[in-house]
Amino acid sequence: MEVRDVGKSYGSVIALREVSAVVDAGEVICVLGDNGAGKSTLIKILAGVHQHDTGEFLVEGTPVRFDSPRDALAAGIATVYQDLAVVPLMSVWRNFFLGSEPTVGFGPLRMLDRRTGRQVTKRALAEMGIDLRDVEQPVGTLSGGERQCVAIARAVHFGAKVLILDEPTAALGVKQAGVVLRYVAQARDRGLGVVLITHNPHHAYPVGDRFLLLNRGRSLGCHDKADITLAELTRQMAGGAELEALEHELRAGQ
Repeated sequence: MEVRDVGKSYGSVIALREVSAVVDAGEVICVLGDNGAGKSTLIKILAGVHQHDTGEFLVEGTPVRFDSPRDALAAGIATVYQDLAVVPLMSVWRNFFLGSEPTVGFGPLRMLDRRTGRQVTKRALAEMGIDLRDVEQPVGTLSGGERQCVAIARAVHFGAKVLILDEPTAALGVKQAGVVLRYVAQARDRGLGVVLITHNPHHAYPVGDRFLLLNRGRSLGCHDKADITLAELTRQMAGGAELEALEHELRAGQ
């Protein structure tokens, strides 16, 4: 998947301007930026929620313009949003299939195939290294990290080629964030291209292969891991140049 000089405006407000990035199979590209940097707009374009106004969006080398998230999903692009779109009181396996439940029988006699649903869910989670005692338990009883992992496993099972993760570690503690990042690496190792949206360089750097930095809708550059240190990534992310200029200005005023 690739975007070339993609831009998006809402009336007179320019949300994204001339952003370019490539997502290859078996790699994680981290999109970093503060609030208002344009991360959400980029996600919505990739996920088929909005269409870009300028530039090109290519999937496997072919220009695309999705009309809906269903079109993006049909092209193999799955998005796991921060709120996860799960039903807390429903079981883990029902959430895993949500809308695509296995059935037995025909026509008006068709019934939910609970046994197959449980078996497939347990196997798919196990393949991702997720060991749940009971897939009948309500998904709301799982920790935030476990819920994220179920959502990732669901996307992998249903044939995603590209996985977009919207701030998956934002509301998690250190240990739970580590669990999620481990499964992000597993998805990458299974050959998926992963787009990890985050504002935390300390979560991005261990799993990222490349880093796209956004600021006020513009790209500050896309760096390979070999070309940027965590310290420099953090400095750029935090607006290091702006902070240095402010510090110089404050000193001059004393």
